[in-house]
Amino acid sequence: MPKKTIRVGSRESVLAVEQTRLVMDTIQKAHPEITLELVTMKTTGDKILDKTLDKIGGKGLFVKELDKALMDGRIDISVHSLKDMPMETPDELPILAYSKRGNPFDCLVLPKGVDQWDKTQPAGCSGHRRRVQLQKLMGADIPIKPIRGNIHTRLNKLDNGEYGALILACSGLERVSLSDRIHHIFTLEEMIPSAGQGILAVQGRAGEDISWLTGVDDPISRIQAQCERAFVRTLDGGCSSPIAAYAQVHGQEVLLTGLYCPESEDVCVIDRMVGTVDRASQLGESLAVELKSRFLCGAVCENGGE
Repeated sequence: MPKKTIRVGSRESVLAVEQTRLVMDTIQKAHPEITLELVTMKTTGDKILDKTLDKIGGKGLFVKELDKALMDGRIDISVHSLKDMPMETPDELPILAYSKRGNPFDCLVLPKGVDQWDKTQPAGCSGHRRRVQLQKLMGADIPIKPIRGNIHTRLNKLDNGEYGALILACSGLERVSLSDRIHHIFTLEEMIPSAGQGILAVQGRAGEDISWLTGVDDPISRIQAQCERAFVRTLDGGCSSPIAAYAQVHGQEVLLTGLYCPESEDVCVIDRMVGTVDRASQLGESLAVELKSRFLCGAVCENGGE
């Protein structure tokens, strides 16, 4: 009997391929009888690097080409950083599995050979979420400059003197063996991560046999993803909205920390809420409604009333 072949789609960047291979390795260990084939492609989000994501269509630009390949049958599954996926996915292309979560937090990266950030030089931030939290932490006058491109492109710009520091995801650096570039890991109190940061999502076609994916899906990551994404989705959050969420699972309880800052406002609200693992999505929705209501009624408190 011929081996079953699974074609696995990925963006072609070094980080995306490394992350996809992590999922492929997990599948292969559980199912050595399966043949896995890597299929890479450049997405629209990878091609347009001179504009911020909110100006060119948001996170959907990182999945459009891979979604089409799934629909056309050119690939059988695709692997994405969950934080780069739109909050809504097509019914016919559901998220089938969530990997065990890597380091969910952001970090400060300095130029090679530098031990202290020269704050006269701008920090490279790729989104509003990081920018507003960095300004809250370091002061509103801290210089910040947008940056796009893959992880190595950003590091080259940093080392060549275009930036004084970068804010990057720890998980990305760790997965491409660049942990030594991490100068400081921001705590949850310093910078709340993007929803789903550190989790890899496996997307595929609805209605197909996916029993060979059971070893990939991590139950804790699934709970965190459902909770965090429900929070952002309820706030209608996209790339242009400073929204952050991080869910911690303790036994049968989930503690969700969320940040919300409407684009028209210059004040962010942060708060926490506890729920149960079987109602993770509802917890995300409830905290989102609570934070949004504070703006609607005019009772904004920067620290969530704590």
